[in-house]
Amino acid sequence: MRLKTNTLRLVFGIFGGLFLLFIIAPLAHLLLSTSPAVLFETAKDKEVSSSISLSLTMAAIATIISGLLVIPFSWLMARSQFKLKHFLSGLIDLPMMIPHSAAGIALLGVVSRESSFGKMASAVGLDFIDRPAGIALAMAFVSVPYLYNAAYNAFIGVSRRIEMAAINLGASQWRVFLTISLPLAWRGILNGMVMMFARGMSEFGAVIIIAYNPFTTPVLIFDRFNAFGLKNSQSISALFIFISLIVFISLRLLSKPEEDARN
Repeated sequence: MRLKTNTLRLVFGIFGGLFLLFIIAPLAHLLLSTSPAVLFETAKDKEVSSSISLSLTMAAIATIISGLLVIPFSWLMARSQFKLKHFLSGLIDLPMMIPHSAAGIALLGVVSRESSFGKMASAVGLDFIDRPAGIALAMAFVSVPYLYNAAYNAFIGVSRRIEMAAINLGASQWRVFLTISLPLAWRGILNGMVMMFARGMSEFGAVIIIAYNPFTTPVLIFDRFNAFGLKNSQSISALFIFISLIVFISLRLLSKPEEDARN
């Protein structure tokens, strides 16, 4: 039995090694082919630093604002049963399944200056086309399913019995949500916010349709590649991956799985 178990682990370990090689090899090649001096020079480029700042800021804003709407709705969906529930959940997942350029086109039809919504937004001084607000909107549209699914699963994992016991003891539903449901589900919700933020900051297809300018980093990489070729865009890519790695690992440490937290 021990021999069979060791064989199983060996085979699965080989599969895992191939999988990790598939992920790590391109990233390692990119980072190792760009010297620290080149990375430093790239970081001093004002257009590059501005694009990175814009990408991080808009992804964070999109995640925070979406969370205010999505987290309560996720709880409602987790606590509701109705005929079209699975259809609605599939509809929510659609933006991350369709081509993101198509998602950008769909979004543009709603927020363009000629649309009814676009005219109403312009009347109050809000414009989405080639504006940071449009970048945040595009990021949110394609990445919000990650937050919804994580929050929904987190609330599903919260015992209904605990909630009902609190209600039977006289607690209001608002108090139960804020003091029981949300605290018990926070780790899964935070993980979903991390995934949404990470997906948003790397978005290209939808963003370039809504706002080619000002440049986010993915759009700047595309623009520099078209204008100057691989070498120039490679250094920006390496810098962005390096910064993304630091940010993402830091956020992952905050949302580490419960089994890691218990060890």
